[in-house]
Amino acid sequence: QGQPMESGGGSVQPGGSLTLSCNISTYGASTFCVGWIRQASGKKREGVAAVDHDSATKYVDSVKGRFTISHDRVNNILYLQMNSLKVEDSAMYYCAIIPGVSVVSAQGLVDYGLKGKGTQVTVSS
Repeated sequence: QGQPMESGGGSVQPGGSLTLSCNISTYGASTFCVGWIRQASGKKREGVAAVDHDSATKYVDSVKGRFTISHDRVNNILYLQMNSLKVEDSAMYYCAIIPGVSVVSAQGLVDYGLKGKGTQVTVSS
């Protein structure tokens, strides 16, 4: 247990792919929401994708069809598969959790989630 810890960021060209990982404890909670948020330079934090204890998912419109969130509950690892990356996807990406909730909300993770220190994703040609 402890703070979530992200990895997997890096630099890619537009159209490329990256997979982010996060070691994230659910603190023994039977209900929770976990997910990814991002913050681009000079912009507000944005909820990107979330998954709950029932495997329900939500995505921000700008990543639908390109990003896939998954949660390995046995090993406590959260993933974000990012395909067809765009320049505007460049940001610091954070994983986050809200234990003890029964809703899935990517934006809720921005406001209430326990977050890691982040991993940088840069998309440029």
